[in-house]
Order: sequence, then C-alpha cells, then structure tokens
Amino acid sequence: MQFVITVHHLNNSRSQRVLWLLEELGVPYEIVKYERDPKTLLAPKSLEAIHPLGKSPVVTDEGKTIAESGAILEYLIDTYANGRMVPAKGTQSHVDYRYFMHYAEGSLMPYLLLKLVFRKVQTAPAPFFIKPIAKAIAGRVSGQFIDPNLVRHLTFLNNHLATHAWFAGDEITAADIQMSFPIEAAVHRGGDLADISKLAAWVERIKARPAFKKAIERGGPYELM
Repeated sequence: MQFVITVHHLNNSRSQRVLWLLEELGVPYEIVKYERDPKTLLAPKSLEAIHPLGKSPVVTDEGKTIAESGAILEYLIDTYANGRMVPAKGTQSHVDYRYFMHYAEGSLMPYLLLKLVFRKVQTAPAPFFIKPIAKAIAGRVSGQFIDPNLVRHLTFLNNHLATHAWFAGDEITAADIQMSFPIEAAVHRGGDLADISKLAAWVERIKARPAFKKAIERGGPYELM
C-alpha cells in the first residue's frame, strides 16, 4: 500500500510552515483543509478525529500521526530531505539550527501570544466601570513585562541576522521555516518596540521564494491574528 503525506491544514495557523517545507523538498502531499470558527477563532471539532488535542498542524504519513510544528518539520527532514535544509552535524550552523528550531516556540512565541492577548484585553468591549481597570492592568503588564522582554528578543534576532544570511548559516534551513511564523508575528506586532529592519528584510526574502509562494497557493492566504 502506498501512502501519501496528508497535511491537516487549518487556516491562519502554523501549518503553513509544513506546506512550505514540503514545497522546498519537492515532496508530494495532500491537504485536508479546516476552517476556524469565525467568532471564537477556534479549530473545528473535526480535527479531534485526527489528534485528540484538535490542533493544527498535524500530518499523517505511512500510518503515523505527527503533531507539533517542530516535531513535524524534524520528521520531514529526517525522512525525506536527504541532507537538504539542515546544516552538517558538528558545525556551528548545526548548533544554531537546533537552537532556533526550539527557540521559535519555546522562547519567542510565548511573548508574542501575551502581546496579542493583552492588546485584546485593552481593546475588547467591557462595561464602563470595568474597562478602565482592565486597560490599566493590561497596560502595566505590557509595559513592565511583555514589551521589555520582546525588545530583548527582537534586538537579539535583528543583531543575529545582521551577521548571518539565514538563522543557521549561509543557506536556508528548516530552522528558518520554523522561525517564520513568530518572526512574521514579531514584525507585525513589535515594529514600534525595537529596530527590526533585518527581520523585516528576512521576511521579504522568504516570501519571495517560489516554494513559499506555492505553499500559499495550495494552502490559501493567511492572516496573523
């Protein structure tokens, strides 16, 4: 029995990274598309039939179900890349590759999510006697905790790209694909906090890649929430 990779693709989600890597590798795949609830923005219950957490991205391949962006990208690299999109082991580039594969969701994304949540707290409709309190608390958390940490991370990343063509050396790797979602979000939400000129230029470069464009064609346009 011949299996084909199936990407369970949720709109406006991290699964766009999976499509991009598959296009870079030239690996054939199928897409099953899911749409978020327009009011709650949550994934549909039907995704729970694929994985109990009902999250995306999820891929199925040769009878296996793999979830989590980083785990999926590493699985695809290990299974189909034949040495492509990953630096040689024993090099500093490979050390950077491992670091950024985990840093994207483990260190950077939590602050970006907090930025999004507390921005919504500040702007969400609320009773007139509660809104000033909620806005004040959200503003204090953002000003004293979220923004200073984001500045530290954005400065670190911008400085890194000032001396590196890509996140893990002179050639694009799966680490760049893993970093794409949080970096796009950082450019979208943190441009008023720090110098992100190198990050913004990097985003333009990845969007110009034929594989990136093909992934958008197949998966559909997406918006950063």
